[in-house]
Amino acid sequence: MPDYHEIYAEQGSQYDRLVSREDYQHNILPALQQIRSLEGLDVIDLGAGTGRLSCMLAPLVRSLCLLDASQHMLDVAAAKMARQGLRNWRTQVADHRSLPLDDGCADLVVSGWSVCYLVVEHLDRWQEVLSRALGEMRRVLRPGGTIVLLETLGTGHETPKRSGPLDDYFSFLEAAGFASTWIRTDYRFASLAEAEELTRFFFEDELADKVVEHDWVILPECSGIWWLHV
Repeated sequence: MPDYHEIYAEQGSQYDRLVSREDYQHNILPALQQIRSLEGLDVIDLGAGTGRLSCMLAPLVRSLCLLDASQHMLDVAAAKMARQGLRNWRTQVADHRSLPLDDGCADLVVSGWSVCYLVVEHLDRWQEVLSRALGEMRRVLRPGGTIVLLETLGTGHETPKRSGPLDDYFSFLEAAGFASTWIRTDYRFASLAEAEELTRFFFEDELADKVVEHDWVILPECSGIWWLHV
C-alpha cells in the first residue's frame, strides 16, 4: 500500500505527473459547468493538491482560493498556476474541518478526491468528522452557494464501483440532500512503461499488474460527482 501521507508531503511532482494523465477526454469541466456556471464566481478548491481542478477553474472564475493540508502540494500548484500566467488565485494551508476563511466569502466550494480521507482515516467517527467539514463548507458559502465533491468510483473499472466505507460515505451525502452523477475520467499515458510506473507509484501493485496484463496505456476510471445548492 503506498504511503499517501509521504506522497502528499514530499512527492508532489510525481503525483502531478500521474494526475496530468487523468481525464484525457476532458469530461470534468463540462460536468461542473452543468451543475453551475463557473463564470464570475469566487471559488474555494478544498484539498487542491497540485492544482488539478484549479488549473481548469482559474481561467473562468473571478477568484480562486486553493486550500490543502500540504504546503508541498500547494507549492507545486502555485508554480503551475504562475506558469499559466494566472493571477486571480491564492494558496493557504488548511484543514477541511477548520477553514481559515470568513463566513460567506465564496459562491462555490469544490473538492476533488480529498474529503474521502476524512472517512477512511477516521473510521470510528467518520460521520462526526464529515459533518464538521460539511458545516465549514456551508459556513464559507454565500446564500445560494454550491458544494461539489468529486470522488473515485473505481480506477481500472469501466462502470462505477461502490463498496466498503466509501459507499457509506456516498449514501450519507445522498441522505443529506446531495444529488449525484458519474463520469469517466480515464488516464492516457505516453507508453505502457509510464502507465506501469505511475500506477505502481500511487495505486496498489494489483492495479499496476493489471495495467501490464491488459496493456493499458489508457486506464479506465469512473469518478462520482455529488453536489448541493445551499
